[in-house]
Parts: sequence; structure tokens; C-alpha cells
Amino acid sequence: MEENLYDQRIDISTLNDAVINIRNEISKVIVGQSKMVDLLLIGLLCDGHVLIEGVPGVAKTLTAKLLAKIINTNFSRIQFTPDLMPSDVIGTSVFNPKEAEFEFKRGPIFSNIILIDEINRAPAKTQSALFEVLEEQQVTIDGITHFMEFPFLVIATQNPIEQEGTYRLPEAQLDRFLFKIIVSYPTIEEEINILLNQQSVSQNRLLDHVQKIVSTAQITEYRNIIKDVIIDPKLVEFIAKIVNETRNNPSLFLGASPRASLAILRASKANAAIMGRDFVNPEDIIEMAIPVMRHRIILTPEKEMEGISADELIKDIIAKIEVPR
Repeated sequence: MEENLYDQRIDISTLNDAVINIRNEISKVIVGQSKMVDLLLIGLLCDGHVLIEGVPGVAKTLTAKLLAKIINTNFSRIQFTPDLMPSDVIGTSVFNPKEAEFEFKRGPIFSNIILIDEINRAPAKTQSALFEVLEEQQVTIDGITHFMEFPFLVIATQNPIEQEGTYRLPEAQLDRFLFKIIVSYPTIEEEINILLNQQSVSQNRLLDHVQKIVSTAQITEYRNIIKDVIIDPKLVEFIAKIVNETRNNPSLFLGASPRASLAILRASKANAAIMGRDFVNPEDIIEMAIPVMRHRIILTPEKEMEGISADELIKDIIAKIEVPR
């Protein structure tokens, strides 16, 4: 496929400029973690929620706060704990003696960007309260449906090390997250820059210097641009082959669902757009396939005992499929 076939078809300059400005604003506070930032932006542009896995102190919470401030939207943070109840998340009906009737008091999930810290610390009944809102962006209480305001993005975190007192997320809930992002420690150079940046200025002071970049109306505009990003039918077939292979692979107990295919398609379009292209290339698909599928597949017990990771298996699957050119 020749890239010049698609020159000048779609104007993505406004989106590209906004992404560059957002990256620059975030870099005022966050050193490194560029991949996490890009995937969070793609999640926002694709209307998809994000699960972040990483040890404490790698700027997961801070990045979510920054994103909310840059987009000029409301932000709420929910700390999941073993004693958290569903009503603590979505809200509850409270009797109003003046009106002599019950009225709904909204919980912290009613916001634009919601950070759920340590999502795997809450029991199943609390996690199940998120099923409807993650998929349909609404909450039904006492037979009345309450809709979320636009935009609605849930960023959930979990700690991969400390497992005592945690509850594993069910597959149906994991499937509702567009990405699972693995956040690693910074490099020695990045850590030196972190120390230099914050030796005289506190983190909160750095946040004060961050500017608002985009409005909610612009997010709608950017999402419409991404829908128009061009993808060759051969690349659509390439996505389907990758996902289908996970269902027939002897190393996997559970393959990826059709929701994964749609997620790779949407994410590939968004990745192309934030990279300044109005067309998808095979590298977009290969890059997006890992964060989209790593939490949607389950390895067989034998492969887990061998120490093989989901990422390695996805790479092996892609390597065996002919890449369309």
C-alpha cells in the first residue's frame, strides 16, 4: 500500500496540534511515561476506559489528574477498599422529609474523568456495580436510569505486587477496558530529571502551571476525525486474523472476543491520527494489539508455569501472520 495514495484526504492538523500541546503540558510535570500518556489519549479519543498496572509511585494518579485539568473537565478519585459498598461508588436513594419522597444522591462515579485506585481491592459486589456504567455509560437505580455526562473516562489502577486482600477482576469486567497499560520504573536519566524538577518546586506547584488545552466540544470533533481515518480492507482482515488466532492457539485457555477486534480497529485509527497520519498502517495494528489483548486472553496453566507472558504470546501470534503491504 502506497502512503501517498492517502495524502491530503483528511485534515487532522487541529487534532495533531492539540496532541502535541497536551504532551508538552504533561511533560511539565511527568518525566517519561510517554507511552502511557499516548495510550490514555487514545483511550479518551476512542471513548474507551483504561486499566493501568504498575507499582506505587510511577505517576499513575498524577497523570489522570493532569489529563482532567488539561481537558477542563471534572475529576473524581475513588479509593477502592475491601469494605467499599456499591452505593459508595454509584450513589443511593435518600429520603427527603420535606418532599416526603426518596431522591437519588449521585456517587463519585458521576464525573468526567474518574480515577479508581486499586480497583482489585474491592469485593465482587462492588466491582459488579461498574459493569453497566463501563459499558453503557449509565447507572440504573430503583428502575430509573441516570446517564453520565460527556466525556466519560474511567482510569483504573492495580498493583501487580501486593496481592493479599485483593479480588481478581472477572473476565467480563476486564473485557470492558480498552487497554491494559503496564507502567514500569523510570530510567536512571528520567529519575535524575524527576529529582531536578522537584527539588525546589512541589508537585502541586507544578500542577498549577498546567494550562487547559481542549474543550469537550473539541473532543467530539476529534472523535469524528478519527472515525474518518482510512484503513485498507487488507488491514481489517489482518486484525481479524490476529484475534481469530488467539481462539485457536493451543497455548491459550481463552482467546480474545470480537470486542477486542473492534478495540484494535478504533485504537489503530486513533494511533495513526495522533502520529500525524490520516491512514492506518500495519505498525499501528501491531502496536495496539498488545495493550488491547493482554488482559483479554488467558494462558493455559502449562504456559503460565513456563513463565511465558501474554505479551510474548501475542507477539508470537502476530509474527506468524503475513503482514499486508
